[in-house]
Amino acid sequence: MSPHQKGAPQAGRLAATFSALRDKRVLAMLFLGFSAGMPILLIFSSLSLWLREAGVERGAVTFFSWAALGYSFKFIWAPLIDRIPVPVLTRLLGRRRGWMLVAQLAVICAIVLMALSDPSQGRDALVTMALAAVMLGFSSATQDIVIDAYRIEIAETRMQGVLSAAYIAGYRVGMVVAGAGALYLAARFGSTAEGYSYIAWQLTYLVMAGVMLIGVATTLVVSEPVGQARADNGCGAFDYLRLVLVFLVSAAAFVAAFFVAAASFTAVKQMLGDDALLNFLLETLHFGLAVASALAVGWLLVRFGAVDRSIARATWVEPALDFFSRYGLRTALLLLALVGLYRISDIVLGVIANVFYQDIGFTKPEIATAVKTFGVVVSIAGGFIGGLMATRFGVMRILMLGAVLSAVTNLLFIGLAHIGHSLPMLYVTVSADNLAGGLASAAFVAFLSSLTNVSFTAVQYALFSSLMTLLPKVLGGYSGSMVDGIGYPNFFLFTTLIGVPVLVLVWLAQRSLDVAESPRPPD
Repeated sequence: MSPHQKGAPQAGRLAATFSALRDKRVLAMLFLGFSAGMPILLIFSSLSLWLREAGVERGAVTFFSWAALGYSFKFIWAPLIDRIPVPVLTRLLGRRRGWMLVAQLAVICAIVLMALSDPSQGRDALVTMALAAVMLGFSSATQDIVIDAYRIEIAETRMQGVLSAAYIAGYRVGMVVAGAGALYLAARFGSTAEGYSYIAWQLTYLVMAGVMLIGVATTLVVSEPVGQARADNGCGAFDYLRLVLVFLVSAAAFVAAFFVAAASFTAVKQMLGDDALLNFLLETLHFGLAVASALAVGWLLVRFGAVDRSIARATWVEPALDFFSRYGLRTALLLLALVGLYRISDIVLGVIANVFYQDIGFTKPEIATAVKTFGVVVSIAGGFIGGLMATRFGVMRILMLGAVLSAVTNLLFIGLAHIGHSLPMLYVTVSADNLAGGLASAAFVAFLSSLTNVSFTAVQYALFSSLMTLLPKVLGGYSGSMVDGIGYPNFFLFTTLIGVPVLVLVWLAQRSLDVAESPRPPD
């Protein structure tokens, strides 16, 4: 074949790529990605700084990270969102756009409710803020479920790579706006670590709620996917209404069990003293008992005919059974352990990172520029590097490299803690941390995708992505208490050490999956 003949297909593929970038659906996914990326930092880091400036104790600040646990449980209600129509809106907009609009309006309402709550006004205001943050986490996770499904259904397979790239780019921009943008606005409106201003943070969050209208406008102008295939097995709306009721009752059982047992666990923690590790283990047991209560109530409801068993099985049981049948019990449990622990080093540290920066003397504009703007750019670069390296050298090798870098780069925070306010050291630390995080994330997403069966893509991927953050976020809720007990340097050493078992899990997973990947020979 002549060089000219070789070049022709390559030129054709390049032209097709540029043609895909001009597709209106790519622009739509950019804006929807922006809408999806906005809420998370309004619960996570930006809210942490607001609460800290309002005088809320560090330990209580990090507990608010649990409001984002909705992202870790979205697999439970993902099948409901996939099947059940929204009254009126589904008829007017379609199933996907109807749910998308409901989720986005709920996100806006939650942000407004947070803006109307001043956390410096005592327990009642903090409770209101916590409820609003939980509502924001739940509605934002729901929006993610719908947008993921929408992206898959609006285009053929060859377009999915371009649509995903646009979505991720929009998501990152949304995070910059909600992170750096919120910090800049709060400082501009007059709130500082030395002089807290509720009005400044209120205006900031109201602006963020207004920015979410970009997602609403996009939902109203885009087209509903056509030709959706749904295996409803002849079940009607009433059958799915019963399914929703079972879910709600089970969720209520979780909440009731958690709060009923709260007083007993609090008393035990007070008897044992202020030990962060013991408190974490007790709270994990507390949480586990609440989950067991919800599962038991759900099982009993199905058992006694509150919902059709075949529907319940198809919704929640079959996707899990498929995973275990394909890999076997031992390998499946190993893979789930890896999924649940892979991001533990960086997520646990990330909960308190902004508070740490402020505690050692950095201003909000300095944090916003270094972490929320520069850091995001470096993270995107790390993602591209990780994706290219995974393609060339194999996913498992880069998964191991990402795990090593994610743990080791946490040691730089120890140096920053000793040096204190040093912009050069801050940028070195942020660069290494975000480059490692971006690389590890790219390899991890490729790994999760490889575990998914195309027959259960949405539910299984939601399960994996939920499990990925569950334990790290629960542990992260105690990061403030751990820092109070052992100090920042020892805490950062701890976040490095908890990454070591992940290296063993990656190695065992590679052996179990019998992955024999060699680098491609040079061209």
